[in-house]
Amino acid sequence: MYDLSQLKVSNSPHIHSEDSTRQIMLDVIIGLIPALLLAIFVFGPRALVTVCISVIGCVFFEWLYNRLLKKPQSIGNLSAVVTGMLLAYTLPVTAPWWMILIGDFFAIVFVKSLFGGIGKNFMNPALGGRAFLMASYPVLMTTWAKARTTLPLFGSSDIVTSATTLSSLKAGAVPTDLSMLDALLGMEGGCLGEVSAAALIVGGLWLLYRRVISLRIPVSFIGTVALLTLIFHKGDAGAVQWMVWQLLSGGLMLGAIFMATDYASSPVTPKGQIIYGIGCGVLTVMIRYFGSYPEGVSYAILIMNCCVFLIEKISQPVKFGYVKPVKAPKAEKEASK
Repeated sequence: MYDLSQLKVSNSPHIHSEDSTRQIMLDVIIGLIPALLLAIFVFGPRALVTVCISVIGCVFFEWLYNRLLKKPQSIGNLSAVVTGMLLAYTLPVTAPWWMILIGDFFAIVFVKSLFGGIGKNFMNPALGGRAFLMASYPVLMTTWAKARTTLPLFGSSDIVTSATTLSSLKAGAVPTDLSMLDALLGMEGGCLGEVSAAALIVGGLWLLYRRVISLRIPVSFIGTVALLTLIFHKGDAGAVQWMVWQLLSGGLMLGAIFMATDYASSPVTPKGQIIYGIGCGVLTVMIRYFGSYPEGVSYAILIMNCCVFLIEKISQPVKFGYVKPVKAPKAEKEASK
């Protein structure tokens, strides 16, 4: 006889996987390390200090929230570490420490914890924190340090600033003081973790190898931006040159590979993921071309995060054996009344 009292009843899906939340987050952290190393090379030790402050802030606020509300501690799953790294990657290296902590607090408490914690937030916490900081401190969020300059670990005195590649593209011209190789390797000003497309691609390949992400969202996102900028190129540059600059500049690679693929805020259906990626790409180009800011990746992803419920509704696969009921003719309906 079997002891039925030992059976455990739980909700579906009943799928066993060796991957845990902690392991997935650890893989994401490993995927982000190449971009961090390039940021340290370009901006110096201050880049590492910025990331450390952001990570410590996110972990502390998640710990404090759970402690005050007497909830189980969740800092061990490393999701707060990932949020802290991603938020730091969307900031200029000149960001003051107090502003970083404000962004951490908003991302962890308001975007993540108040909605139930990991897996229940409807938007990407790091992007939510960045959007809040962009609305609150637009000047500090758009002060870019020149690449390969000596920066103090704290403070902002004697920092040499420079325009970003996206600023030139916004004006309809490709940069003349940088090469595409510079943009690929990250030898330019910009957000801390966005400057090197090559480092982000290497991290993305690691996530693909570990099967943390699939190709659907990154390829549809980047492919849409490539197609639209190729067709609707601006300025005197050739169409292909204009497209390549758009792909290598700004936060496109970071957003497409690490942000838009967030499990909690992206669709789960294969068709929905493609629709989601295309939507992110269209909105990115629209904001870059017609918006007041030169970059549109963050807001494009946040807008599409709010549309995930609708995307999943229209992209649900048909159940096996399901037959759509035939509607009765209007005359029969009126007769039955």
